Amino acid sequence: MNRNDYLKLLVEDIHSTTVATIGADGHPQTRTIDMMLWDERGVYFLTARGKALYAQFMEQKYIALSATKDKKSVSLRGRVQNIGSEKLDEIFEENPYMQQIYPGNTRSALEVFRLYEASGEYFDISDPSHVTRDSIVIGQPEPVVSGYFVGDRCIGCKLCYSVCPQKCIDISARPVVIDQSRCLHCGRCAEICPKQAIEKRG
Repeated sequence: MNRNDYLKLLVEDIHSTTVATIGADGHPQTRTIDMMLWDERGVYFLTARGKALYAQFMEQKYIALSATKDKKSVSLRGRVQNIGSEKLDEIFEENPYMQQIYPGNTRSALEVFRLYEASGEYFDISDPSHVTRDSIVIGQPEPVVSGYFVGDRCIGCKLCYSVCPQKCIDISARPVVIDQSRCLHCGRCAEICPKQAIEKRG
């Protein structure tokens, strides 16, 4: 799957997401927000100008979101921008239930936001013995490398493989290589390594 496949999954299949911002008291706040559209420029959602959430979007210009369905999840963190009424009619066409929430010209209370520069991941545990993890990038955010990586101090003892839940470490190489697309990030490999050759990044 590629970036567009993940955005399509997020908008068209999962749809409802948990979005995090920082509240007026300085603490994290979460709300459920539907992702309405996606295209090459990002993911689109909306809110009413009178809501505290609107003020947070306008001030912070940054969100984190997480969504899951059928043991598949998409998580993203990144920049948002207000694009006003652009895409508003298209959103109502693609999401007819919105016409019942905001009938007629009451939709004028809404403004559209675009998540346009973000990074995150897709995580699939629908097959528990063979998980899948992949990175997602929208726009050109700072690259984020996360996970466990094996360095040159590796002696090939294979202890890391013995404790890996997914057995996703190639022990035929030296240093051994962790398959990042299947790693759970549990850290067992780093804990058991006698040479501290495994580094956590991100």
